[in-house]
Amino acid sequence: MKKIIAIIILCSAGFASAQIAIEKAQADGDALLDFPANTTKGILLPIVETLPVNAVSGTLLMDKNDNILKMNVESVWVPLSDAGSVAGVSFNTGSEIPGQNRVIMGSGTTTAPGVLVLESSNKALVLPKVASPHLNVKSPYPGMVCYDTVSKTMAVFDGLKWSYWK
Repeated sequence: MKKIIAIIILCSAGFASAQIAIEKAQADGDALLDFPANTTKGILLPIVETLPVNAVSGTLLMDKNDNILKMNVESVWVPLSDAGSVAGVSFNTGSEIPGQNRVIMGSGTTTAPGVLVLESSNKALVLPKVASPHLNVKSPYPGMVCYDTVSKTMAVFDGLKWSYWK
């Protein structure tokens, strides 16, 4: 319960400033959502059983059926990894609560579907910055995404190995 209250307070504060910094005092530059440098944490993408048909370009997720991280580009799902594994993942089997059930940052409303929607005309997501995630993240979780500060690439973990994107 304490975590839920902390998240609500964090998100409420973020709506006032339109920028949220996680584990740091303030967001860098034009970041809508920003993380500290030199971390070993990443963003965990949702692992879905059914690819959303109304996804907007830029949507990121992990497909539970083929264990591949994917990004939607103009209504086409582009693979970001080889087939991985979700063998060690515990899934929430409870039913979803009806309604929007999401956080929108950067805008008051949106038509884009998603659990966390970052929508802004002048701010962006800054991924967590991890030096050599394949060496430094000891227990990566399937669907983890971060920015590798050594190779200067986006790194995604598919449950078996890391893939890097320039």
